[in-house]
Amino acid sequence: MTEVTAALRSEFAPTGTLRVGLNMSNFLLTRTDAATGKPLGVAHDLGRELARRLGLPVEFVSHPNPGALAGAAGSNVWDVGFLGAEPQRANEIDFTAAYVEIESTYLVPPGSPLKHANDVDRKGVRIIVPEKAAYELYLTRTIKNAELVRDKGGDLCFKRFVDEKFDALAGLKPRLISDQAKFPGSTIVDGNFTAVLQAAGVPKGRPNAAKYLAAFIEDAKASGLVARAIADNKVVGLTISAPA
Repeated sequence: MTEVTAALRSEFAPTGTLRVGLNMSNFLLTRTDAATGKPLGVAHDLGRELARRLGLPVEFVSHPNPGALAGAAGSNVWDVGFLGAEPQRANEIDFTAAYVEIESTYLVPPGSPLKHANDVDRKGVRIIVPEKAAYELYLTRTIKNAELVRDKGGDLCFKRFVDEKFDALAGLKPRLISDQAKFPGSTIVDGNFTAVLQAAGVPKGRPNAAKYLAAFIEDAKASGLVARAIADNKVVGLTISAPA
């Protein structure tokens, strides 16, 4: 990997502390310590190791959802962010290749005629989806016939899915498995509509930091660092991405 110099540290962390932005709505990659209220999880562990290799102190900057994290890219509140790599976000963020992938699909109510993810985009179908999630951005680009309804967060979307009799709830498959258990008779369709690519990124205008971060993510995959972080945090439902 590139040698860590004073200039690289300064580019990464203009304040002298590496501020790591976390998307706290992704329960597979982030969580909050019940005892301390501080963030933990796979993304936290990767950010901490990055700071160690750079020889920088680290501060974790929590955001309620990926849209808030991405939206703050130009506000000088974080230096490295861990979130889904979506084209809309790449205008403000230089992303690495993905380090993990998460299957995204649909939960449908009891008796639904929708059996496969490919069946859902049809006239008359109403889909509810958490706003500003990476898979919401994907559906916004790709859904042609069904109606997309957006709301804040997975819990509210699940409640509306049940109460308002939506035809499908879009989400990350591990989350939908837990929702399915709370809605007897509901099913997860076969297949998926996308896999959300979880990556790291730096705000635009930091080319040397972006290059180092990309190499760090590749090393994290190859060396087993990502696998250890997943195991240490007892996470299921993540697939480690192939080398870039």
